[in-house]
Amino acid sequence: MSWSSFLKAQSEQTYFKSIETFIEGELASGKVIYPPKQDWFNAFTLTDLKDVKVVILGQDPYHGQGQAHGLSFSVPDGIKIPPSLRNIFKELDDDLTDFEIPNSGDLSSWAKQGVLLLNTVLTVEQSKAGSHSKIGWERFTDNVLSHINGNTEGTIFLLWGNHAIKKAAMLDLKKHHILTAVHPSPLSAYRGFFGCKHFSKVNDLLKQQDKTLIDW
Repeated sequence: MSWSSFLKAQSEQTYFKSIETFIEGELASGKVIYPPKQDWFNAFTLTDLKDVKVVILGQDPYHGQGQAHGLSFSVPDGIKIPPSLRNIFKELDDDLTDFEIPNSGDLSSWAKQGVLLLNTVLTVEQSKAGSHSKIGWERFTDNVLSHINGNTEGTIFLLWGNHAIKKAAMLDLKKHHILTAVHPSPLSAYRGFFGCKHFSKVNDLLKQQDKTLIDW
């Protein structure tokens, strides 16, 4: 059970071809788009469908140079850790006794353990947050979530912020687990992200299912 057939089916649909055409036009006009195309589907490359245990849903990619690499909230090694990710690490440090705040913001190790780091929108124009919302990526992500909903059992969805929480309506609560909180952004983290203890709760839920715990 892999993503390849799903991604192939999506790529053949009209809406997906429209996304590609739009981005090709933007690039041709000289605009800078993040992440580079080879990184668009990094989340699916690192976390195959059969391995998905947890889904962390972000919004759109970071829009600064070198930041986005196809994993929600993550940045490549050597890139300054963004504020939302700093707050995620702060909550982890508070939640888990054996967690040490890392120097790197690269969350690939989570992805390789079954944490699908999925953004709702997969591309963005340089320095323009939200610039590629409404070009079709939301339909793609909804299809991804529906596919996970129908083809996995006991998946834990971490939905942070109203944007992500709205997606809960698509998910079968009898099959899966949903943990919600405000977004870890500095604008909202103090209103309930800090203290949510989602990371220990994830491992408690995995333990109940006899699944391997996440080494956060």
